[in-house]
Amino acid sequence: MEVATRYANSDGVSIAYQVHGEGPLDLVFVPGFVSHVEVYWELPMVARFFRRLASFSRLVLFDKRGQGLSDRPGRPPTLEESMDDLGAVMTAAGCERPAIFGISEGGPMSALFAATHPQRVSSLVLYGTFSRIVKAPDFAQGLRGEALDGLYEMLKQEWGGPAAIDFWAPSLVDDLEFQRWWSRLLRQGTSPGGAIALIELYREIDARAVLSTIDVPALVLHRRDDRVVPVRQGHYLAEKIPGARYVELSGEDHLAMVGDQDELLDEVEEFLLGSRRAREPERALATVLFTDIVGSTELAAELGDRRWRDLLERHDALVRRQLDLHRGREVKTTGDGFLATFDGPTRAIRCACAIREELSGIGIEVRAGIHTGEVELIGDDVGGMAVNIGARIAALADGGEVRVSSTVKELVVGSGLGFSDRGAHTLKGAPGEWHLFAVEA
Repeated sequence: MEVATRYANSDGVSIAYQVHGEGPLDLVFVPGFVSHVEVYWELPMVARFFRRLASFSRLVLFDKRGQGLSDRPGRPPTLEESMDDLGAVMTAAGCERPAIFGISEGGPMSALFAATHPQRVSSLVLYGTFSRIVKAPDFAQGLRGEALDGLYEMLKQEWGGPAAIDFWAPSLVDDLEFQRWWSRLLRQGTSPGGAIALIELYREIDARAVLSTIDVPALVLHRRDDRVVPVRQGHYLAEKIPGARYVELSGEDHLAMVGDQDELLDEVEEFLLGSRRAREPERALATVLFTDIVGSTELAAELGDRRWRDLLERHDALVRRQLDLHRGREVKTTGDGFLATFDGPTRAIRCACAIREELSGIGIEVRAGIHTGEVELIGDDVGGMAVNIGARIAALADGGEVRVSSTVKELVVGSGLGFSDRGAHTLKGAPGEWHLFAVEA
């Protein structure tokens, strides 16, 4: 029986999704490079893969924004937008606490979502994926930039046909039926420009900082001779995610549906159906925002108690309005400032900038500090190293400045936000040096 394609509303963007099966658990499949929820079913091999998943789960498939049957805004989504889309699909499909299965390019966002929303995720499965795709001085596991350049050129030259099939599915490079299906999936899934923009975005994605904060059961799967994402990337993920189970599979195909499906799916089924009920998380990934009125002591003395109290009330009302607009959660006030948390750094930055502009209109200058990290959940309060770091960053900010950690800067790649380098600093109570940046007005 044909399953209807439905749409979830993610802040005005329509995200196509399907629901298959009636298994004992919800499982949301987060696609990789290119997807199309209807073209998937046109090739028996791929249809078999998803039918097997749906045999032991209530399977939710979706197309990321910019791909397949979802809206195409014209640029690749940021990690934060992709998390919003995943959350919207989960809500529309009636998933209370599903398992998340992220493959290839869908892996970093899946990891970030699980770390940020552990109360919404029962477990995490990652296949053939990465936290950062290119090498860095402190990350030898990545690809050389020239390797990504080669893939970029190959996609440009071969788009329309079975582009880069010898990388994604080398075992089927001579299979004419698969060639036709792969070519159609690419054409229907996105445009040549969309594909190139995705490759360019991959260069900048860096989710390494969030891996240690994942607090749900995790399974990392990787094929030993994967030609797109080297197996050392899987090793790194398993080492950095607390308690993760790592299984190395045979084969060189990057596509999960190609090669020995059953070897992969057996591991997924055993992990998901054999896992114990997850404990309620006591820690979660969050973006922490601190705001502070510049020169508050002098201003209070100048205005006197009554006028200062009136000004503070206006300040508090304006800050709370922006927190509501940007989906921030007020944790507490700090006398002349606020501590708030967000489920994504882009919203925190835009909220801080909006607060700065609103308050300047009533003669108040503020500074703000933002950091993303693991926080301790203490009732309605939060604590831990990430909170301490956020407070220290705010204290270093100049008047009218929104200052962020390098972790925040790396997580908002593709958002259009600009930053100015503020150098490396030692933050009291935090190990090592921290590179800080100011958001450009």
